[in-house]
Amino acid sequence: MDSYDIAVIGTGPGGQRAAIQAAKLGASVVAIEMRSSVGGAAIHAGTIPSKTLREAALYLTGFRQRVLYGANSAVKANLTFDDLTFRLDSVLDRELSVMQDQLRRNNVEVIFGNASFSDEHTLRILTDGVVQEITAEKIVLAPGTVPAKSEKVPINGKTTVDADSIFDVSVIPKTLTVIGAGIIGVEYGGIFAAMGARVNIVDRRPDFLEFVDRGIIEALQHHMRESGVEFYLGEDLVEVSSHGSGATAYLASGIRLESDLLLYTIGRTGATAGLGLENIGLEVDDRGRLSVDESYRTAITHIYAVGDVIGFPSLAASAIEQGRLAARHALGASIDEFDALLPYGIYSVPEISMVGSTAEQLELDGVPFVTGIARYAETARGQILGDRYGHLRMYVHSENKSILGVHIIGENATELIHIGQAVMSLNGTLDYLVNTVFNYPTLAECYKTAALDAFNRLTGAPSSSSAHQ
Repeated sequence: MDSYDIAVIGTGPGGQRAAIQAAKLGASVVAIEMRSSVGGAAIHAGTIPSKTLREAALYLTGFRQRVLYGANSAVKANLTFDDLTFRLDSVLDRELSVMQDQLRRNNVEVIFGNASFSDEHTLRILTDGVVQEITAEKIVLAPGTVPAKSEKVPINGKTTVDADSIFDVSVIPKTLTVIGAGIIGVEYGGIFAAMGARVNIVDRRPDFLEFVDRGIIEALQHHMRESGVEFYLGEDLVEVSSHGSGATAYLASGIRLESDLLLYTIGRTGATAGLGLENIGLEVDDRGRLSVDESYRTAITHIYAVGDVIGFPSLAASAIEQGRLAARHALGASIDEFDALLPYGIYSVPEISMVGSTAEQLELDGVPFVTGIARYAETARGQILGDRYGHLRMYVHSENKSILGVHIIGENATELIHIGQAVMSLNGTLDYLVNTVFNYPTLAECYKTAALDAFNRLTGAPSSSSAHQ
């Protein structure tokens, strides 16, 4: 029986980083992956596939150029799903090659198979009917999550799909119904709308993406409606039926939605079934998630858990850091808690990103603040890109001028947000942004414009979000 210092279950962002960090600290490491290749759901079903699909769709449909060149600016007419997955296959091949090389160069042994606990230090691995057992002093669980199931929505992989099976679809639907207005539902709804599909998004909640600033959500909803998305919020789903040409969603209000394809995106559960946690007395919650302490230890202190399986914030970026810190703690290396100021990116169409507090949070907490706004259309770069709708909102403390939050909708929002994150993390104030020179023409100028807008509001000067203040 082979023995290791650390065994990692799962090779997604958190598991891979845990394995590599442990190896760099001199530990003997084995990573166990249930799929036939490394990468986890981030590579095979989630983060990378969906974002690549989005980029392919926006490029091939000419979506970004429509403002400048009209509705007939598509790169390719009669778009097929094969056109979209051509780019996806290339990206995935490259990402897999990079990840495999990183694991190999760091001498991480990889075993493909289904792992389960025999006891607190022993793992049983089933690979193509063959069983082997290994032992490890420390174990890191990074199995990720799987789509939640609903008796109301039978998934058949053809007319009804979830986020993991959507890439099995072979034909781009002309109509799509999305059940769930969370991040996944909004992202896919926007992607298919960009490709010309009529999209229905259904959610029982009266609002969607509640953690996002309402000013940004109002703008997003407006833009999505312009692209052909209809929202059915505050609507309960009764049942879904499938037929040869599509699926029908029946809502409690009596509305019946017919579509070529139905995508179910409500919730994900920890992929902990089959790990044999009952054999070691480790419990999960009703969504299959594990509880951990500040060092990512479970109730069994030599067993750690990272990534989506421990719940919020369920970001690939945070999982990477969690994996690194868990491995360091397991091996007795020094660790610093990573910055709690996390950026969030949602790859909707248009994309949105945020860091810090929303206006609603600040108002609820009674924090005095002013708002600075910069609109892409008022910058030269925004005009060059043809982004008429993007804007940046900055919230500034009225007394000490600290930056409390930055929220962006528009092209490159998920890249642009890191300027605000850096300024906030380093305790920068409004004065820094007012007195900083940004490249021209860039979208980064929005920080200067928003800062001047906020400064004018603080000083009582006439406020304007014009780029020429």
